[in-house]
Amino acid sequence: MKTNISSGRPLVYGNSKKREGLLLRPVIGQIQDGFHKSSETARDPSVKKRHMVMSGLGTMACETPDKVRKYKKIILDLLVNGLYDPVSSEVIHESMKTLTIILDKMRGKALGSFFIDITLQTRTLLDDENDSLRYSAFVLFGQLAALAGRKWRRFFTRQVKQTQDSLLTHLQDRNPQVAKACKTTFRACSPYLRQSKDYSFQNEEDQRNSKLCRQLSHYHPELLQFFYANKIL
Repeated sequence: MKTNISSGRPLVYGNSKKREGLLLRPVIGQIQDGFHKSSETARDPSVKKRHMVMSGLGTMACETPDKVRKYKKIILDLLVNGLYDPVSSEVIHESMKTLTIILDKMRGKALGSFFIDITLQTRTLLDDENDSLRYSAFVLFGQLAALAGRKWRRFFTRQVKQTQDSLLTHLQDRNPQVAKACKTTFRACSPYLRQSKDYSFQNEEDQRNSKLCRQLSHYHPELLQFFYANKIL
């Protein structure tokens, strides 16, 4: 996946163009009238059609949030399929953007096992070479940190600890917008970096935290101070 954004260029979602809005109208209508047809379109061989479904779901989430609440399981299933698209980075990106909108509307309710599917795939995209994908992945991962709750806390803690190297690396990302998103996500994930009470893992955690302290003290002392103040390290 090649980046189409030059280093330093702002990564913003913005409003859909008029032409795109016209193209999306039948898709949105299709979604509202019958989710069965939308499911078929979301799995269509045409990348353009799959992309339009993801985008249409995002538009619907903004314009008719009641539909999102009513059909949340079907919508999440469609978006997770888009997130795992085997061919198109555009479909994956659109799915992530729409997920950030929908998760905000749902406030983490009734995610069920979708939380695992979304987290695992989002993690893999944090190191993608496409600037847009990395940016959206950090935004979504930070959002997931706030939605884990009791049910998924242990699972998400493991994911954050496995992601620590990526978080440290992208604090210095070549794209300033990605670096900024990473920093915000690092703060959101900070509660999951607290040391485990399981002493069998303490040596490993001590080594990891030493590396974390060294890098933060050199590049981001304000983050290190935040971690100390909140008794994370």
